[in-house]
Amino acid sequence: MTLRLGVNIDHVATIRNARGGAYPDPARAAVEALEAGADGITAHLREDRRHISDADIDRLAALLSERGRPLNFEMAVTQEMQDIALRHRPHAVCLVPERREERTTEGGLDVAGGHNWIKPFVARLADAGSRVSLFVGADPQQIDAAHHVGAQVVELHTGAFCDAVRDGHAKLAGDQLDALRAAARQAAELGLEVHAGHGIDYETVDPIAAIPQVMELNIGHFLIGEAIFVGLAPAIQRMRALMDEARS
Repeated sequence: MTLRLGVNIDHVATIRNARGGAYPDPARAAVEALEAGADGITAHLREDRRHISDADIDRLAALLSERGRPLNFEMAVTQEMQDIALRHRPHAVCLVPERREERTTEGGLDVAGGHNWIKPFVARLADAGSRVSLFVGADPQQIDAAHHVGAQVVELHTGAFCDAVRDGHAKLAGDQLDALRAAARQAAELGLEVHAGHGIDYETVDPIAAIPQVMELNIGHFLIGEAIFVGLAPAIQRMRALMDEARS
């Protein structure tokens, strides 16, 4: 089965916001990403609006709906974000942990610890027609909790594996990859669709893409960074080719 690629366009907005104004446009990046081979677009509307804005979500939701392509709306588990998701009813909602002081999402959501308030939160979004994904670490307890709160999808946090590879820590990288493989098997056995993301680049994509239970990779920062040097379409096309090769 073909592995899907979701492209996160958050950091197009980061570059735009560095100077203000409207350029570069995340909606234009979304269109170019789809034309280059992305299957969908991911955008994270943070509470502090450090990159993607409410207006961006409005435009992306309309643009992707017109094209019949999915928007994966990443969001914190807050009432404000739930209200925005319920207004737009995106194809997919991915619930992530969020702390204002972090530079990027660090670690997975504590679903087990937040079971009592995450379960009704998930139910309301699912009732509105969105597929609900939980961004979790490769932890058996968190995978089990994701199943119990009614999520349809888990997205496995791949950052620790990717960091270990880049830092040259082969043993740690092997252990992290084994944990990801075990988590993917567990999730699939529970009936959850498995996605993966965070920190993936050309060097680390192959072993993650080769995990048979993983149905989708969500990749953003690396692709936007690589686009500075080679262009967005070539960056995505190379990632797409590496993913396909890993599954062949």
